[in-house]
Amino acid sequence: MNRVRKLLLCVDDEEIGLRMRKLVLEAEGYDVLTANSGRNSLVLLQQNPVSAVVLDYRMPEMDGATTAREMKRLKPTVPVLMLTAYVEACRELDAIDGLVSKGDDPVEFLDAVKQMLAA
Repeated sequence: MNRVRKLLLCVDDEEIGLRMRKLVLEAEGYDVLTANSGRNSLVLLQQNPVSAVVLDYRMPEMDGATTAREMKRLKPTVPVLMLTAYVEACRELDAIDGLVSKGDDPVEFLDAVKQMLAA
């Protein structure tokens, strides 16, 4: 069976975390683009057929909440999973489709990505 691979966009200003998530997602069969800022992620989102976004909340210049709102303005149907250590601060954000704590097990992270893509 030849299924189309989903293209995910991961956004985080911390390079090590970004690399680790890319490796975990690629091991699950996803294609992954990475961006180290909200502004860079918006360019990639517009230029690529992104299936979903994994977005860090705490970033300089443009935080995850602002980035998520702008992503939804550009592509209203793209699901956005917020990945954060500040879970309580993100619970009420209307521009996200899921929320995962940075401290969660990678299995929980992958489950959240799968649920978001299935919705």
